[in-house]
Amino acid sequence: MADTATPAEVLEVIGSTGMHGEAMQVKCRILEGPNKGRIITRNTVGPIREGDVLMLLETEREAKKLTKR
Repeated sequence: MADTATPAEVLEVIGSTGMHGEAMQVKCRILEGPNKGRIITRNTVGPIREGDVLMLLETEREAKKLTKR
């Protein structure tokens, strides 16, 4: 399964999301594959900071933008 994952570098931590704020929304740049160079928004769980590399199983799907109420 790890050989099908695509690396993506975290550019910006946008904020926390989820029912209790347990997930973080980040902007990341795809580093390899057909979508190389594309910047997408994803939700992650666990400790994360700028410069980290995520291994994404899917690069086409994007998270909904956070809204401020």
